[in-house]
This record gives sequence, C-alpha cells and structure tokens, in this order.
Amino acid sequence: MSMLMPRARLLPATIFAVASLLVVKSVELLRAVAPLMFAVPSLSIQAAAQAAARDTPGPAAGKAPSGDAAASPASAEPKPELPTISDGERAVLLELRQRRQELDARETTLATRESVLGAAERKVAARVEELQALQNQLQKLDASRHEHDETGWQGLVKLYENMKPRDAATIMNELDMPVLLQVLDRMKELKAAPILSAMKPDKAREVTDGLAKLRVRTATNAAPGG
Repeated sequence: MSMLMPRARLLPATIFAVASLLVVKSVELLRAVAPLMFAVPSLSIQAAAQAAARDTPGPAAGKAPSGDAAASPASAEPKPELPTISDGERAVLLELRQRRQELDARETTLATRESVLGAAERKVAARVEELQALQNQLQKLDASRHEHDETGWQGLVKLYENMKPRDAATIMNELDMPVLLQVLDRMKELKAAPILSAMKPDKAREVTDGLAKLRVRTATNAAPGG
C-alpha cells in the first residue's frame, strides 16, 4: 500500500510536465508560423496592386500622341538617299527622251503609211481582178462574134463556090474590096481561080494585090510577138 501511494503522486506530476512541454512547443510553433501567416496576405495585396497598376491606362492612354512623340519613330528611321544627277547626265536623259519621242512619232507615221499603202494595194488588186474579169468577158464575146462572123462568111463563100465562075465574077466585080477579099481569102483555090480569071483584069489585079497583103498581115499577127 505504501508503494502505490508514491506512484499515484508521480502520475499527476508527469502529466503536468508533459502538458507544460506541449504548451511551450505550441508557443514556439506559433511564433515561427506567425510571420508567414501575416506575410502571405501582404504579398497577395502587393501582387493585386501591381496587376491593377498594369491594367489601369496611363495618363497618355486614349489620347493622340504629341507631335514629338509621333514624329520620333519616323525620324528614327533612316531615309533613303536619292541618287544625284549631274547636268550632263540630265541633258543626256532629256536628249534620249526626245529621241525616243521622235522614233515613236516616226513609227506611227510609218504604220499609217503602211496602212494607206495596204489599202491602196488591195484597191488596185480588186480593180485588176475586175479588169481581168471584164477582159475575159470581152474575149468570150469577141470569140463568139468571130465565130458568128466566120459562120456568116463561110455561108457566103459556099454560096459563091456553088455558082458558076462567070456569074460569080460578074457579082464580085461590083463588090467592095474588103468584102471581096474576105470571101476570096476563104474560098478554095480551085474555086477562086476560075472566078478571078472571069473578073475584069483591073479588078482581078487589085484583088490579087489585096489578098497578098491580107495574108502577110495575117501571118505577121499569128507569129509570136506579132
């Protein structure tokens, strides 16, 4: 019984000592954490202030920049230097420009002249075609007329060839020389000889001379280049 009493007295003392130690540790822990607890809100307030300062426009926001501020970027950029041209070079350029204008004017004149000449050539070519067509038509008409005339002469020649030489000579003595020559020239020699011998001597000589000249002209015209 005497041994249990001291143990019963030591238990409250131990509990008290442990509680005191916990209180001391708690105070030390609070002292260490207190600065951090008060620093965090101050840091948050400072960051919020800085963010508000960034979002708030400055005194120049929304206003047009002043003349100096607007001109400063442009003045800061280097301006390209223009090449300098001497008086001699300027004179050469002006002369080349004038020469170019003269060449352009001459080219325009030549183009106009070529156009006019082309139109004239086309007109002449069309006229030549018209004349060629007219010539062909005239040749056809002449050939048709010549054929018609030849048919008429041949009929007259047959008429005199079928007549008696003396009767034919009597009529031919009174015919004009151009008609008489055309008829006798187309007659066969066997038919023409008896008629000539029956004609008047003077008329017969005149007809013979006319026939010779007519046949010479015909041969000359029929020859190449005649």
